[in-house]
Amino acid sequence: MLQGSKAGAREAMPVAYRIEGVEGLPEIRPGDDLAQLVADAVELEDGDILVVTSKVVSKAEGRIVQADDREAAITAETVRVVATREYEGGITRIVENRQGIIGAAAGVDASNAPHGTVLLLPVDPDASARALATGIRALTGRHVGVILSDTLGRPWREGQTDIAIGAAGVHVFDDLRGSADASGKPLAVTMPCVADQLAGAAELVKGKSSGVPVAVVRGLGRYVGDLDLPGARSILRPAERDLFRVGADEAYTEGYRDGFDESQAEGVADSAG
Repeated sequence: MLQGSKAGAREAMPVAYRIEGVEGLPEIRPGDDLAQLVADAVELEDGDILVVTSKVVSKAEGRIVQADDREAAITAETVRVVATREYEGGITRIVENRQGIIGAAAGVDASNAPHGTVLLLPVDPDASARALATGIRALTGRHVGVILSDTLGRPWREGQTDIAIGAAGVHVFDDLRGSADASGKPLAVTMPCVADQLAGAAELVKGKSSGVPVAVVRGLGRYVGDLDLPGARSILRPAERDLFRVGADEAYTEGYRDGFDESQAEGVADSAG
């Protein structure tokens, strides 16, 4: 069942799909028409989903700062510090950035950036995805979706994977709640995040050093929809449902401070009595 739908998607579940990297794209520069470049580089079909590395969108949108401003850029992009950890040579900062994404260094990245610079994430990844999807649909006449991907680590797991930070024209969830599994048992919480699954799968043909920033997913047209579908921002878990709001060290410090403040308040009350 697609997001917002409760009708039987099990019969429509595909048994195969394919992912192809889009080769031949030039180095993206500020002001480039990314929709035109992608439309020129690949023959698209109705139901295709384009997974685009967010860095090329950042480059086209001019989200580039000098490398010597990296720490200042991280601070400027941060709205909340989740956890910090010192290491030889510096401090790793896990933060929530302006886009609501929690990860290392607020998404500020030097990889695949022009020499001497770092890249910031798009200001509004969903809006960027929507503009790109709108442009590509207009240029090609094809009903396609767009996902913007970026690489993040995961709590409790080594390594990294790509996730969706922006989406347009794609059902970001396959909401199976209210349906039944293969044995007839009701599904109460099952809601696969299709956008993240596609972002991770597409990275297998894009990679970090291959110069292929765009991939096309084919055979999953059932997930393509209107451009006003909820974007990747809807994937972010609300704070009131976040069981791991801060890191362990930060939680300990906050608890110690709260306990100290409470004991001080009680001491004042006792002395006044």
